[in-house]
Amino acid sequence: MTDPAPAGWAAGLALVLGLSAAGMAGAQSDPITQSARPPAVSAQPLAQPGPGGAGLLPARVTGLPETLWQNSDPERLRALMQAAQPRVPALRDLLRTLLLAEASPPEHGPEGVLHLAARLDRLLEGGAVEEALALSDIAGHDAPELFGRWADLSLLLGRPDLPCATLRARPALSQDVALRVFCTARAGDWRQADLVLATAQALGAVSPRRAALLERFLDADLAETGPAILPPVRPSPLEFRLFEALGEPLPTAPLPLAYSVLDLSGDNGWRAQIEAAERLARAGVLPPNRLLGLYTLRRPAASGGVWDRVAALQTFESAMKRGTRDRIGAALVALWPQMASAGLLVPFSELFADQLAERRLKGRAAVLARRAGYLSAGYETLSAGRGPLDPEDDLLMALARGAAPAPDLLTRSALPHAEAVALGFAPTASPPPVLQDQLQQGRMGEVMLRAMALFASGAQGNNRDLADALATLRAVGLEDTARRAALQVMLLDADRALR
Repeated sequence: MTDPAPAGWAAGLALVLGLSAAGMAGAQSDPITQSARPPAVSAQPLAQPGPGGAGLLPARVTGLPETLWQNSDPERLRALMQAAQPRVPALRDLLRTLLLAEASPPEHGPEGVLHLAARLDRLLEGGAVEEALALSDIAGHDAPELFGRWADLSLLLGRPDLPCATLRARPALSQDVALRVFCTARAGDWRQADLVLATAQALGAVSPRRAALLERFLDADLAETGPAILPPVRPSPLEFRLFEALGEPLPTAPLPLAYSVLDLSGDNGWRAQIEAAERLARAGVLPPNRLLGLYTLRRPAASGGVWDRVAALQTFESAMKRGTRDRIGAALVALWPQMASAGLLVPFSELFADQLAERRLKGRAAVLARRAGYLSAGYETLSAGRGPLDPEDDLLMALARGAAPAPDLLTRSALPHAEAVALGFAPTASPPPVLQDQLQQGRMGEVMLRAMALFASGAQGNNRDLADALATLRAVGLEDTARRAALQVMLLDADRALR
């Protein structure tokens, strides 16, 4: 998100800003000084792992060891974090926990900072903007790699004042000329901002697109009369705010997930608010109750697409409050495919599974009510105290209790992945040898990330990978995650097969 700058640009721009070249280039300053005083030495208690180990979730909450990352290669960890694409909500929640966990980084110093930066990048990609900003606030932003991400997160949420004030006080934290121009103008020094931009253009330190945006931001007449600027496919938060300042706000729907948080306010209309909430609920960063509140805010004034889903949900909720068992069953059967097509069956189940379990529905509605129970966090409790009703329920009940399904159920149930899941829950199941070796080396966090990759491969049809992923999750003590992931991959893929 930072414009590339040629060698020597810092010195030239520093003359305009009244700074020393060393102050602009930071760590690039000459180690030979004219001062006889010794260099400053920073220190911290040994018990504090530095910014790389910061987290929102302490070990007593996550149950994960503080040595989660310590024995892994930093580069390999960054690659695994970036590549992780959790196939089911249970693994998405696990990834979020790993990224927010308070644990020692693989290495201290610069590598620890880069480890934190990788976590922040992955949280932002997953739409967890508020959590990423909170983590950034806890860890601090004294390193350029952290300051740039803090500034981006703050800009994205419309809170640029503190990063801009910090940049004015400590200009060596960023070499992003566009951010410097933006912050200088916001401070009211428009002439200085214009001079910095002109110098940066002369030195080739700012891209043509950003230069054009900044010129219009600084010159109201040019903004009115100049030719339109084609918006980028993936704008930076600064570019997004510049287009907004020019009166040409970019629609968030085609943008990366993180931009969806901007539509939750409702300023861009109810439909945009609902669609943003659905995207974030699918990613697991919006509580189901908040999604329900938006669905029921008012009656839909149109039909088709999201409005059909809103109407079906409102009909179902009304039936749950005041309807008969038959009316509830009909509303559930109508709503289920709507939520399935939107990828929202798990949030829906979290909201209504307990209530549905009490209704004693019949037929297809009874099957869907039981599936909602298995897709909810209370899957084990909801399956307790009753016998199985059919082969599908027998299979799911065994998994909910952490047992391998009986062999005959694998042929009598039509659920996908049944054979692979049964292998993963067999008494003899164990992680593949390479992951066992990594566990013995203390590389637990890395093993969890690799288990996610195995699970994704297994969900595409590689039974051995799926079984190995489940066995690995169980071996590291993530029994609940393994059970929920197994139930979800079977039930969610069963609904996908019907669409």
